[in-house]
Amino acid sequence: MSDKKAYVVAVDMGYGHQRAAYPLLDISEGGIINANKYAGIPSSDKRKWESGRKFYETISRLKFLPVIGETIFGLMDYLQRIEPFYPARDLSAPTLQLKGIYGMIKHGWGSDLIERLNKKPLPLISSFFTPAYFAEEHNYKEDVYLICCDADVARAWAPLYPSKSRIKYLVPNRRVKERLGLYGIREDNIFITGFPLPKENIGGKTLQILKNSLANRISHLDPRGIYQKKYERTIKEFLGANFNNNKTDFDHPLTITFAVGGAGAQRELGATILESLCRHLDKGQIRLNLVAGVRDDVYLYYQKKVRELHLDKKVNGHVNILYADNKMDYFTKFNQILLETDILWTKPSELSFYAGLGMPIIMAPPVGAQERFNKAWLRAIGAGVDQENPKYVNEWLFDWLDSGWLAEAAMKGFLDAPRNGAYHIEDIVLRGKRSEIEDIHLL
Repeated sequence: MSDKKAYVVAVDMGYGHQRAAYPLLDISEGGIINANKYAGIPSSDKRKWESGRKFYETISRLKFLPVIGETIFGLMDYLQRIEPFYPARDLSAPTLQLKGIYGMIKHGWGSDLIERLNKKPLPLISSFFTPAYFAEEHNYKEDVYLICCDADVARAWAPLYPSKSRIKYLVPNRRVKERLGLYGIREDNIFITGFPLPKENIGGKTLQILKNSLANRISHLDPRGIYQKKYERTIKEFLGANFNNNKTDFDHPLTITFAVGGAGAQRELGATILESLCRHLDKGQIRLNLVAGVRDDVYLYYQKKVRELHLDKKVNGHVNILYADNKMDYFTKFNQILLETDILWTKPSELSFYAGLGMPIIMAPPVGAQERFNKAWLRAIGAGVDQENPKYVNEWLFDWLDSGWLAEAAMKGFLDAPRNGAYHIEDIVLRGKRSEIEDIHLL
């Protein structure tokens, strides 16, 4: 590990921005810095952040209320919209949202954080745009990098005067690079790195941990061996000795991990999955991880549902509720259960990029414009499939397994979704290398 360090800055809103920062923890000076919650943050700065967070979480939960929810969320979604890409045109004009952000920055928002970091200037990596703007506007003395966390981004991700900005962008795919170009960002300030995935799920540049997990996963997702028989040569080419198509792991029930978003939305979907698969869970044919994250209300909700279905007495742990007191512990636990997970079921958030771990994504309905683009990206690479009616997952899931479709989605994610984002970012920030991936997918 390099002795060189960087400041890694996130915001404590939802999970996405901190999840992007987590894989860079080992190169961070003093751990992950949350721009909205660090020790000594001025109360005026904290109030600005807090009002934004509460607004987002409230609107996200209201979305699922009949009639009024869709209307309210639609208004917020419109303000954060991502314009159609074609026809290619100049989209550099700032939005009202962006002008409002810069108005607060010019009145001192974020200056305290930058003053503190300027006492010992190091390269600064932010996983949210506002701290990057703090750094540029308040004269940070070192390089500033910004990780884009979705497969396409709104105008708010480019600064007020993009062509003059010194911010360097670390982007997950080619579409984001092209989009930032429309916003006016100079091409030499954009690096296609892929999204930073957890190193503990990869195993270095040899991919040893990832290949071993995927080899096991393929057999679980293809019980009739249809995909394995058809693509045996391809699988062995990429997985090598890790793959044994004659191996059957009878001690490993098919494992599904369902993750709700940071606002706790879609918890009801998790309960529906639980109910539909109850008989299979009872027999030990399936293991279900229900991810509550750091929300004790979601944990208690799932705990109650498990008791109601009499699944809390199973000694083999057929249902596991993942909960942690803080987000860093949550990410650690989440990444650990992914090693044994066969299917990730979630809305197409930043977790869409976890397809790069060789994991099929069953896509719950997207929340917001950026998630609709993540969904399109997952479809484009063949690693994500739309959920059918969750009430009948006990039927359609097994049809998908019998066909080998989910095994194919897992392999496509491994082959076509970037997986070494964290390593590329380190090369760029700490070693001055123009380390990039050749991303073949526009979307």
